[in-house]
Amino acid sequence: MAERFTREELVVLLGTPNAESSRLYALTVTEGDPSWAGALAGGQLQLPVFHITAPELKAQIPPAVYDAQLALMTMVLDVDAINAAVQEVRASVGKA
Repeated sequence: MAERFTREELVVLLGTPNAESSRLYALTVTEGDPSWAGALAGGQLQLPVFHITAPELKAQIPPAVYDAQLALMTMVLDVDAINAAVQEVRASVGKA
């Protein structure tokens, strides 16, 4: 997809369960695979990335859909830590 569309046409949405995995996946789609073992090793896509629980996204999802699909998840995850981790990655590549 990153080869077919421009960076301005793509947004990566994560549904990862914790801050550590969220940071890792956010780094992968922005700076490339940090383990240098995968297909994105050295590939800096610099795509904007958000977690599905980010306030910016929640505001765009119909409340009934959010309640049915995401509300339970937000009760058990540390969404503040997750969103902070993803925001830090966005800020580090100038996509905040």
